[in-house]
Amino acid sequence: MDVADRVVLITGASSGVGAALAAQLGEMGARVVVNYSRSVEAAEAVVAKLEVAGGRALAVQADVSEESDCKRLVATTMEHFGQLDILVNNAGTTTFVPHDQLGALTEDIWLRTLRVNLIGAFMMSREAAPHIEAAGGGEIVMTSSIASMTANGSSIAYCASKAGMNSLTRTLAKTLGKMNIRVNAVLPGLIDGEWAFSTWGGGDAEQYEALKKMFSDQTPLGHVVTPEDVADTILSLIAGSDYVTGQLVTLDSGFTL
Repeated sequence: MDVADRVVLITGASSGVGAALAAQLGEMGARVVVNYSRSVEAAEAVVAKLEVAGGRALAVQADVSEESDCKRLVATTMEHFGQLDILVNNAGTTTFVPHDQLGALTEDIWLRTLRVNLIGAFMMSREAAPHIEAAGGGEIVMTSSIASMTANGSSIAYCASKAGMNSLTRTLAKTLGKMNIRVNAVLPGLIDGEWAFSTWGGGDAEQYEALKKMFSDQTPLGHVVTPEDVADTILSLIAGSDYVTGQLVTLDSGFTL
């Protein structure tokens, strides 16, 4: 699909993968909706950067764990741009709970994790699908994780939510194909960036560099992927063949081999 003049809605786009993808799409001539939950200044900075480069973008606050917010986000997109061609379900959340501390994985953590990572992706897809169909068809891309396959991750709830997203990707691909909507997912490993630094690295530069080295040393390609790498992979699904659907694309430099 040629993304020039297409309307792309990216959830969780105020930083990291979402912001990197928004920048690349803007350079390619797409019109971009930058969704954020709390980081209004960061989202507006992403929009400003796109506009300075000649792109067209809109920042919209919405919490994808809330059905009413999902409806409002899609409605605002349609009101502003008049169409919707591509949805990227990139918003995500996690709470770090060691897997052997079952008692610490509370119901609240479970529900918040599932509502953002899995149920939110479904509700956004449900709201967007009729508009994507009306535009002649398009694509939905999920940002999943290798935690969905390895049983290692920030919490058992996070692993389960991303495994559910993988299943959602395949079932929606089968369901929405008749609407000419392709559904795929990208499964990154550790993503080098501020989020990983502050969470996995604890904000300690030396500890974080040791973590990255440990990860890269276990990969055949010796590389920790960046937000730009993930954005490139999402773009390869969007701008590539119109006959790829239901695929789970692992992006981890071979870590899981």
